[in-house]
Amino acid sequence: MAALATGGATPSDGATSFQRKVPASSRLAAIAGTRPSVRHGQLLLSSGLPSLDCVLGGGLAVGTLLLIEEDKYGIYSNLLLKYFLAEGIVCGHNLFVASAKEDPADILKELPAPLFDDVHKNQVEWKETAIKSKPESQESMKIAWRYQNLPKIEVSPAASVRFGHYYDVSKTVSPELLQSIKWHRFFLPEEMSLHPEIKTCNMTCGYTKLLQSIQRIIYQEGFDGSYPQKKQKNILRIGIQSLGSVLWGDDICCADNPEDIHSLTKFLYVLRGLLRMSLSACIITVPAHLIQNKAIMERVTNLSDTVVGLESFIGSERETNPLYKDYQGLIHVHQIPRLNSLICDVSGTKDLAFRLKRKLFTIETCAGLSQSDIFI
Repeated sequence: MAALATGGATPSDGATSFQRKVPASSRLAAIAGTRPSVRHGQLLLSSGLPSLDCVLGGGLAVGTLLLIEEDKYGIYSNLLLKYFLAEGIVCGHNLFVASAKEDPADILKELPAPLFDDVHKNQVEWKETAIKSKPESQESMKIAWRYQNLPKIEVSPAASVRFGHYYDVSKTVSPELLQSIKWHRFFLPEEMSLHPEIKTCNMTCGYTKLLQSIQRIIYQEGFDGSYPQKKQKNILRIGIQSLGSVLWGDDICCADNPEDIHSLTKFLYVLRGLLRMSLSACIITVPAHLIQNKAIMERVTNLSDTVVGLESFIGSERETNPLYKDYQGLIHVHQIPRLNSLICDVSGTKDLAFRLKRKLFTIETCAGLSQSDIFI
């Protein structure tokens, strides 16, 4: 007897459903924290911010690179990077954190805390209240409605099956969660002190060492598929902070005609090759506002899959403009990848702004934007 396509159980109403047998090797791997795209079939993972996932067409595709153009003071771009890493912790993914400014261990300690504990407690209290309360009580109905709108997030990260979670930026992740995942670090000052300086293929020493570290982890941990992973397949989330800054040994932020003008673009070219052949995804923040040669930034954009720019209102006229009183800045989607499709999967809304509430960071449609504001 034919089984249901969804679960393989026999339908109780007597109806039958047939499904063509597909080889197990051709099926999309079921990996925690991922889901296949209904449009192009690519495996997606969450950026850690559900509103950003919606803007990007459902999430960040595995094997792709998301480039974030930093805001003027790097406040909100670093927050997006932390969301991406925090989502990896909740989903049980492996992490690779690289920085030339801040110790990766300190970055992990400052990750926002997931909201599943408090929300689950509220949901349990609401269910108990709904059972004990009478329908005539108007107050209990108001409480039930309030708790019903809260995001439903599981108690245990290991048992989490939802795609994308919510985080409290006013709290940091617990040490127990940090100890439950496997992560790798790359702190450039530390690497430079341990190993002699090298420079190959017109690439700075910092970029070369970073590529070697990423390549070694992908091969040794089995993310490339050539050496099957010992346990269930997993995702490697790569987060790189302020790439292209002076701290990385690159001078593209200091001169119109830098000495290593192709250093960053060569790094991105090799990195994309590593991402394409592995179960990994990468987010890089770049101080685009400091790069004086715009031709370099254009090449960097072309070598990235997804490019998102952040424009903060701090220090600008919009900070005191009443039209933007509820927002902290604008978000510009410069580029979306075309994966197995002739069109890009992107939201038609371009007038996007972000706000940082007391606990949550969200991306919303800003109704007060003019046509000059939504230029991308």
